Amino acid sequence: MAGSNAAAPLVSSLSKLQSLNGLFAIYKKQGPTSADVLNKLKETLLKEAGVQNPNPRKRKKQSLKMGHGGTLDSAASGVLVVGVGNGTKMLSTMLAGSKKYIAVAELGKATDTLDATGSVTEEKDFQHVTKLDVEEKLNSFVGDIMQVPPLYSALKKDGQRMSVLLKKGHKVEAKPARSVTVYNLTLQEFKLPFFTLDIECGGGFYVRSLVDDLGKALLSCAHVKELVRTKQGQFTLEQHALHEEHWTLEHILKSLQACPDEEQSVAGVETPEGGA
Repeated sequence: MAGSNAAAPLVSSLSKLQSLNGLFAIYKKQGPTSADVLNKLKETLLKEAGVQNPNPRKRKKQSLKMGHGGTLDSAASGVLVVGVGNGTKMLSTMLAGSKKYIAVAELGKATDTLDATGSVTEEKDFQHVTKLDVEEKLNSFVGDIMQVPPLYSALKKDGQRMSVLLKKGHKVEAKPARSVTVYNLTLQEFKLPFFTLDIECGGGFYVRSLVDDLGKALLSCAHVKELVRTKQGQFTLEQHALHEEHWTLEHILKSLQACPDEEQSVAGVETPEGGA
């Protein structure tokens, strides 16, 4: 009898977890992929609920329906919005909505990935670039602009991510330029060869492509040194993003933003287009 009584709270905890419907935000640290972070979150929650040896990568007969709204690069950190239960249907609104980033860029070096994880492909002089030059060039990147996504990205070709194909040695052609929106773009700090940008943009935008294009516009080259997403939709890094020590049912219940009427929610689950 004692054993069955002990099991009851665990069953209750799992039921509560599986009944969650809505959106919340977690903090993604540098290093792991967004998918890795999501799987770790699921595993942590299932373990807390008493599930033995949970496998978050198994999608069939999955005991916890969860997805994320917009991939962050492995090297990036910050807000990652998570949908749970029927909240996964709302994730496409997260992809299309406004996002904010703080990006540290380095002038004088271009890389194949357009960030610090890649191999240097070009080096150019940058001593001629002034703070005023950067501020003036930024004006041409505000509003609706055309942007070519990076080759190393989560965008797919023939069903596989372009970054994965490249790492396997396949040749991949750049996707055509597409229209993206930049709402605000300001220079926060300038200390050669580094400069820091504060960016607010819409869906499908790549900070790495912006920095690469900006480097060329300054008659040099540049890549992203550090990238932090500080806001996605209504979720901010400071107020909403749960750090790993708070990946518990209790903390998620406190921060969960419940689904509106399901008929009004936008269909769509975890889609990796744009954002970093």
